[in-house]
Amino acid sequence: MIIETEADVTLAVLGEIDRAPDARFRQIMSAAVRHMHGFVRDAQLTEAEFRQACGFIARLGQLTTPSHNEVVLAAGSLGLSALVCLLNNADGARHETTANMMGPFWREGSPVTPIGGSIVRSPSAGDPVFVNAWVRDGGGRPVADAQVDVWQASAEGFYENQDPGQADMNLRGKFMTDAHGHIAFRSIKPCGYPIPLSGPVGALLRAQGRHNMRPAHIHFLIFKPGFKTQFSQVYSSDDPHLDTDVQFGVTRALVGQYVLHGSEAAPDADVHGRWYSLDHHFVIAPGDASLPVPPITGKAQGERPRLAVLERTAIGPSV
Repeated sequence: MIIETEADVTLAVLGEIDRAPDARFRQIMSAAVRHMHGFVRDAQLTEAEFRQACGFIARLGQLTTPSHNEVVLAAGSLGLSALVCLLNNADGARHETTANMMGPFWREGSPVTPIGGSIVRSPSAGDPVFVNAWVRDGGGRPVADAQVDVWQASAEGFYENQDPGQADMNLRGKFMTDAHGHIAFRSIKPCGYPIPLSGPVGALLRAQGRHNMRPAHIHFLIFKPGFKTQFSQVYSSDDPHLDTDVQFGVTRALVGQYVLHGSEAAPDADVHGRWYSLDHHFVIAPGDASLPVPPITGKAQGERPRLAVLERTAIGPSV
């Protein structure tokens, strides 16, 4: 097709896509082209701005390594991860769901741990927390023999893959639900942490006057043949950033009650002083039990990275 006007460009691209034999590919790519071309028209994108956008996208890939995924970080910071999750769970988010976004820090191969065991594998600051979790189906029946992968950041704000000072797989573990759909484990109470700012995601947040904090949470991945694989994050109800999570991940179904205990005896005799407990229930639905490609595959080497925190400013559109 010889291009006569700007409208011809969109028609020409859509015409070529329509030749693809796969119907779902045609649907996805046609929608993507219509929206991208519409965005360029609506924004009246200049050539310089287009080059800047291409550089932003290229930089996302360049900064993605075995221990860091800038692409997934950007998707979360723009709300894309949360949107895809909600649209694909609980009847398009018309019902409450315990599903949540995967995030950029899931690793395969976390150590199999007995029920009641600890996922603290190297010295880790923080108050002990004893977690009990139950997995049920949509009818309220317990789901036995479900594999539950658990991971979280340290009190300093690092997942073990980011921090060469932590033992490999620290604060990660894999459990199997019992006949009651139950698992239990010991960890440290999670803390909120700042997401990395060294790449284009940092520039994006600064341009919006946003902070870069994630509220405290523990991740869960629930896998059982016959059920849709579910990622979840259980957030701490006392965290000050629940309403402004930089990754837009907090839903009411996933705000957990981390209960403080003072004088009561802890489940483990070696714990003296304050400790926390968390009880939480997950509901999984029938579906595809496949696992996605892990966003990270290895552990960072060298010096521990520095964490920086952005303040959320009260800026708005210029008048």
